[in-house]
Amino acid sequence: MAFATSALVLLTFWALVSALDALIRASWLGTRYEHWMTTHSVAVSPGHVRWTSTILNRAFLRAGHWRPRLLHIWFTAGLVFGLAGMVLSVVLLTSNLASMLRLLLFPAAAQQQQQQQQQVLQVIVPGVNLPLSQASYFFLAVLLSGVVHEFGHAVAAVKEQVRVNGFGCFLFVLYPGAFVELHTPHLQLASPSQQLRIFCAGVWHNFVLVVVAALALLLMPWALALFYRTGAGALVTAVVEDSGVGGGLGLRVGDVVTTVGECSVAGAARWAGCLVEEAARPPQGFCLSSAGLHLLLLQRPASVYRREDGSVECCRNGSETDLCFSYSYSSSNAKDYTTKYACLSVRRVLGESRACGSNADCRGAAAAAAAAAGGEGGGGGDAGALCVCPALGNGTRLLRVVHAPRPHTLYVGHPLQPLYSVTMSDYVPRFTFLSIHLPPMLETFCKYLVSLSGALALVNSVPCFALDGQWILTALLELVLTGHERVASLVLLGGTALLAGNVCLGMWTLVVGQM
Repeated sequence: MAFATSALVLLTFWALVSALDALIRASWLGTRYEHWMTTHSVAVSPGHVRWTSTILNRAFLRAGHWRPRLLHIWFTAGLVFGLAGMVLSVVLLTSNLASMLRLLLFPAAAQQQQQQQQQVLQVIVPGVNLPLSQASYFFLAVLLSGVVHEFGHAVAAVKEQVRVNGFGCFLFVLYPGAFVELHTPHLQLASPSQQLRIFCAGVWHNFVLVVVAALALLLMPWALALFYRTGAGALVTAVVEDSGVGGGLGLRVGDVVTTVGECSVAGAARWAGCLVEEAARPPQGFCLSSAGLHLLLLQRPASVYRREDGSVECCRNGSETDLCFSYSYSSSNAKDYTTKYACLSVRRVLGESRACGSNADCRGAAAAAAAAAGGEGGGGGDAGALCVCPALGNGTRLLRVVHAPRPHTLYVGHPLQPLYSVTMSDYVPRFTFLSIHLPPMLETFCKYLVSLSGALALVNSVPCFALDGQWILTALLELVLTGHERVASLVLLGGTALLAGNVCLGMWTLVVGQM
């Protein structure tokens, strides 16, 4: 449904653009409109808008003539990377295609492997498998990756004495991009090694952009250390409304979570790890003195009944502060334990208590405390302390979430739900005027740059018609092989089929997944 909706929106948008373009051309403004489009090198066609300019030609000339010896080394390194990237791209796309075919033909056998291994290349459609809230990062990263790619081609061309006619940007269906126009006669006169340096410069610059973005991610905690501290907890930057995690006493934007249950939280990754650990471990209880429990039972007599799902309930007042707890109890002379229930105040139970799995854990803690105080271990058996456990079912847990600056939050629900309801950041502002959203935005953008610039380098390295890989392969074969036309055609056909197979199967998987 999401795929069909996105396709309908795109078709409607481009239909309106084409209709508006045709309407203006047919009106009394048509002559002025066409003159303006020609003067500014703007072209509109169905699903495609293109703009070309020579405004950056001087910048390309200055960059291409800066330190010629250093640039020669730089683009020679790009040549080596481009050739290695071509081989690597074929290997990765072949492996990716085999994985998708295995998943399509043998879904049961490939399911476990698919869960452990992500696809190398995935088709991304905003609004379908990319949240619209992330679309701005996606488009900006795609555009920047394209500009850096074409900048590499342009500077390499100037360095190799090939004229740059112009630079431009385009929007094709949904995806933005950039391009450079090189003077074809000059390019044809260049030697194969010069052509290789020009054609490989784009993917080389994409790889460099990946390295720069990855280093920015790695060094960001130190770069922002004067303004943001890390390792002090996980900062809440967003909470989904009506999720059960927020509310009056729940988590709020700006809270710094330091503990979940008995698990210390140093950052966003540890927050997720603690929730996963809580979901995997058996339900825990809390130590409560036997005298305190009996006093609470006198105040709130338990009335036990079972719900339709089989879980036990003993609180009939509908209070949001009380919860039904179970505990094992026996008289001093009895050997068998019986399970009993009590409706208790959650905050009172969790106030100063420690986690436990059985009454023995509480007895051991009480004995240790008594020994430390110089007293005698009091009471027999469970008379000193009991382990009371929340009477919850279906994977539900009671978690104590400690955060500053407000009192801790008591969460009742599935431990993994907060993963999807709360957005966390590692960066806690040192000053109140600093934005809590800036570091996560920088992190997200750098991650998109690593992913999309790397994907652009991978795809353009494939020996495929109309991509850089076609010209890289042609120049390489011209350098090392005579009569290379037939070999080039066969390799290009194979590379085109390989890339088309990955894209088609990726689209098929995406469409089927939305049905």
